[in-house]
Amino acid sequence: MTTDTPNPDANPGGDPPATGEPPGVSKPWRDEAPDPKRTAKIAQQAKQLAKQRVDDDQDKAALEQPREFVDATGRAVAIGVDVGGSGIKAAAVDLDTGELLSPRHRVPTPQPSAPAAVIASIARMIKKIQAEVTIADDVPVGVGFPAVVIDGVTKSAANVDPGWVDFDADTALERVLRRPVHLVNDADAAGVAEMRFGAGVGQQGTVFLITLGTGTGSALFYDGMLVPNLELGHMEIRGRDAERRSAAAARLKRGISWKAWAMDLDEHLLAIEKLFSPRLFIIGGGVSKRSERFIPRLTVRAAVVPAKLLNDAGIVGAAMAAAETERRRAS
Repeated sequence: MTTDTPNPDANPGGDPPATGEPPGVSKPWRDEAPDPKRTAKIAQQAKQLAKQRVDDDQDKAALEQPREFVDATGRAVAIGVDVGGSGIKAAAVDLDTGELLSPRHRVPTPQPSAPAAVIASIARMIKKIQAEVTIADDVPVGVGFPAVVIDGVTKSAANVDPGWVDFDADTALERVLRRPVHLVNDADAAGVAEMRFGAGVGQQGTVFLITLGTGTGSALFYDGMLVPNLELGHMEIRGRDAERRSAAAARLKRGISWKAWAMDLDEHLLAIEKLFSPRLFIIGGGVSKRSERFIPRLTVRAAVVPAKLLNDAGIVGAAMAAAETERRRAS
């Protein structure tokens, strides 16, 4: 699952699948300890890759006219990274307002999306952000990632390379970036941002954020409290993972209309509603910019609204989660 969404009007043919399991297929994970030697080896590979010159710079923010340097001294700041099946986004975030302090950088997710290649891409983006905003050495980096994440270890890999399974991502990233790093499930990150700054502000009871991108992510909140790693994109509908039909990428890959896709999404949301009886669904991911094309067609009883932070929610929420984790450790 992921909060990153291809352009809703783009041709879907150019996005190669990750290696290993087909996108949308999630194997049950086992509680196995990550291999420290493997973690160190991948971190070293990532350092070497990050130093290599990237001739085909597809970072849209870097290709634009440079913005004025931002002095963030005295402000609560963290860096947020949102890793998706098709793209990686990153920016510096003002934690008090949810504002992006740097340009939003975006690069395609490496294919295959092996840990060393993804970490190298993140490192290059962080280097650019450090040249745009004053950031202290102890400012943390939060990474929203499309997997079950427990104590910084990625336990699944539905829409990314299977090399992420049982990988100590926090440790590897900290070795490369040389600053505190905390991974969190990507939908959980987006949900945290929407509950603090977006459509979930002041909402009580059961609230779901549903992110529609390469996969379908889900974040559950009850009276504002997060229930992490829910992964309802992988609940079974019609004999297979629900996200194979409800994800935004599924509409493009299948070449179906907004109306037909809305029916598939509705079936997924109705199944969630039957189990949890939420008061509100918040729809996130890039497709939320086209919410008028599908939200009016949904038949769930709960209210359904687009995410206010749109496709920036994952960046903001990842930064918030990292800062909160650092505060807990310091207390």
